[in-house]
Amino acid sequence: MPAPFYNSVFRWGRRRLSECSILYETRMKIAYLECSTGISGDMTLGALIDAGVSQQQIEAGIDSLKLEGVRLRVEKVMKGGFSATAVTVEHPPQHAHRHLSDIHKILERSDVLTKTQNEMALQIFQAIAQAEATVHGSSPEKVHFHEVGAIDSIVDIVAAAIGFDLLGVDQVHCSPIPTGYGLIQIDHGICPVPAPGTAELLKGIPLQDVPIEAELTTPTGAAIVKTMVDSFGRLPAMQIEQIGYGAGTRTFPQRANLLRLFVGTKTTRPLHETVSLLETNLDDTTAETIGYTRELLENAGALDVFTTPIQMKKNRPAIQLSVLCKPEQAAALQAVLFEQTGTLGVRQTIIERAVLARKSISVDTIYGKIAGKLTQPAGREAWFQPEFEECARIAREQQLPLREIYRLAQAAYLQTEQLDMPQNENTISHGSRHDHDHDHDHDHDHH
Repeated sequence: MPAPFYNSVFRWGRRRLSECSILYETRMKIAYLECSTGISGDMTLGALIDAGVSQQQIEAGIDSLKLEGVRLRVEKVMKGGFSATAVTVEHPPQHAHRHLSDIHKILERSDVLTKTQNEMALQIFQAIAQAEATVHGSSPEKVHFHEVGAIDSIVDIVAAAIGFDLLGVDQVHCSPIPTGYGLIQIDHGICPVPAPGTAELLKGIPLQDVPIEAELTTPTGAAIVKTMVDSFGRLPAMQIEQIGYGAGTRTFPQRANLLRLFVGTKTTRPLHETVSLLETNLDDTTAETIGYTRELLENAGALDVFTTPIQMKKNRPAIQLSVLCKPEQAAALQAVLFEQTGTLGVRQTIIERAVLARKSISVDTIYGKIAGKLTQPAGREAWFQPEFEECARIAREQQLPLREIYRLAQAAYLQTEQLDMPQNENTISHGSRHDHDHDHDHDHDHH
């Protein structure tokens, strides 16, 4: 048999072994923003520089915007007894109210910003524009950037984009966000904290109550979080490599006004993930209510919802309603359970589950394309599972048994698989070459 064929099979097998090892363990660089007293653009920039991001590269990026008279003042300060980095954007007086198109023009001046940095900055500005458009009943292109259109906010956002790009992390995690309370003066007058634009940006983001009468989270800070952060919760398991402290401008009597940035690595097993299990026992809820609640939970993002018949005290038959979800979804789904079922208590357990790596693919059949999931247990052949809804639709249209459509789709996958293996006239193909992606969900819009 020709040597090139053996070589091609060897390379194919070596790649398969490499893929299998990736299934078990990977190292990931992550960042965690601890927003104990909120977050703003200057605090973010201070934390990034304090954590080791190059101040010179950030300044070079800002200089490339050709904003006359603008410079960064970076200094070490003490906040509540802790050493931190404070960043101030120094600039001449200006009163311009800018549109999104003006921001585009400013970014286009730069011959230093990378494509990634430019896109990150634009995404942050677009998040602000969309929030302001919603609040004012306009469109993102027509809204005026007021506070966020000022030079210092523009610099904060662009510098933060540069800083996160230079940080080079795979994921950004964040604590729940405190907003503070009270009244503030904005361009439109006096309004309560959080300001309307900030509140719009914080939709879907978990908040925490920190009883400080001040604006703890600014529109710029909220936009950075909205755009850059992948998930919210407690400090994740990680090996810490650097810690950066970004100082806020105000001083609070009982708390250090700091944004703390952890940078490190974690070892992950893509086949394992942490989920929350929510459970409640229902002995006075109708079947219709349980069915309706299940639908709401699934629509709200639950990974799985199921019921179990149980026996409660005094021999009362009941139903245990169980919900599997991502930890950051637990609070919202608990609210659905309390509101819809009238239960007095919901148990929450953090558990680890093993899941097979999967990839969404489609196969061609005589009845058209059928989508499904490709999975491969370690050391075993890949398996294609067609999507039920598509198979059911075709079965109804063609008036065929559902099982025949399943078999047709799986046969189409196997035929494709055979064509993918290096062959000659004396060989029969086995195995799979399909790459795997491991359902890592990213709620940010890099996002």
